Amino acid sequence: MRKGVLFIGYDGMLEPLGQSQVLAYVERLAHDRPIHLLSFEKLEDWAQQAQRDEVAARIARAGIHWHPRRYHKWPTALATGWDIAVGIATGLWVVLRHRVGIVHARSYVPAVMALAIKRLTGVNLVFDMRGFWADERVDGGLWPREGRMYRLAKWFERRFLLRADHVVSLTHSAVHEMQSFDYLAGRMPPFTVIPTCADLAKFAPHEKPSGSFVLGYVGSAGTWYLFDAVVASFAQLQQLNPEARLLIINRNDHDYVRACLKAGNVSHGAVELRSATHSEVPAQIARMHAGVFFYKPSYSRAACAPTKLAEFLGCGIPCLSNQGVGDMAQILEVDRVGVALSDLKPSSLRDGVSRLLDLAADPSTSERCVASAHRHFSLQDGVDRYAQVYRSLDCAS
Repeated sequence: MRKGVLFIGYDGMLEPLGQSQVLAYVERLAHDRPIHLLSFEKLEDWAQQAQRDEVAARIARAGIHWHPRRYHKWPTALATGWDIAVGIATGLWVVLRHRVGIVHARSYVPAVMALAIKRLTGVNLVFDMRGFWADERVDGGLWPREGRMYRLAKWFERRFLLRADHVVSLTHSAVHEMQSFDYLAGRMPPFTVIPTCADLAKFAPHEKPSGSFVLGYVGSAGTWYLFDAVVASFAQLQQLNPEARLLIINRNDHDYVRACLKAGNVSHGAVELRSATHSEVPAQIARMHAGVFFYKPSYSRAACAPTKLAEFLGCGIPCLSNQGVGDMAQILEVDRVGVALSDLKPSSLRDGVSRLLDLAADPSTSERCVASAHRHFSLQDGVDRYAQVYRSLDCAS
């Protein structure tokens, strides 16, 4: 008998990330077993009645039981603690009322909720870790490494890994790193690697755009990203191709983006900065000839699998990025679908941009990009792997 699943995500289903990296999966997984979805929605998103009705209808059509709760942001620690308490109480009610047998926690905050529910009810726990979250907070400058919050998060991380019935990792690099953890010696839980995938029916190749060469950027620009390097790479591109343009699709960082463009002496006339819903992103990528994004080099990046890589490649777009980010460099270079730089010096950026232009001009590149996306980032493959994880727990006590 297939067990019901309580899927806990701290992202909202009204956000692009929630729709692409949670809802896209669970609406397919719901074909085979009962799915309850617990999410935390931001007040400003919840106030958009038309969008809320549209997402609620989509969830209902899939047969998913949605339990939205409000996300609290401030004061940070107390707000998160309150959300955790609400999540535990809601999750317990769902598990007991509907006899759910598996709790699937997407990242660390939901895993705190799921761990408490497991201890109280004995359900199976899937820890979908999404990377080294505590180390990401440090690497992003949000927490000091010697601080209390980091130590507490690492304490929980240890318990998640030791008590999970199955662990999902975004990258093989992260699994390799965890195999060196002393406390997991001889106690490694079952692992499955499932990167951030894309719906390749939506993120699909279009006719190559005409006109000036367009370099594209999609997503957030601050914290873990090096947007100043994006600006510098575009400046190098303009030296090679003065008519080139930069198209930036970003939701919340417009002031920061404009400041970086100003600091990099890039003319606003050569740049288009706009917001887009998740459903609009494929059409915007179709306007691009190549994509660019850079991450701050850090320990936590070994566990990162950028969603934007899957989306760019699915649309047949080669990418320029940097090494040290999960399995990405190997994919870009081995599959010949992009350039992964070892450093971001001006000479390296210039060489990388030149190689990117050559890839974009090669008629076979788009086909290689699409093939690479289907090989590594197919949403259906990701769904199938999650389904297999669930099936492995159906007979577990």
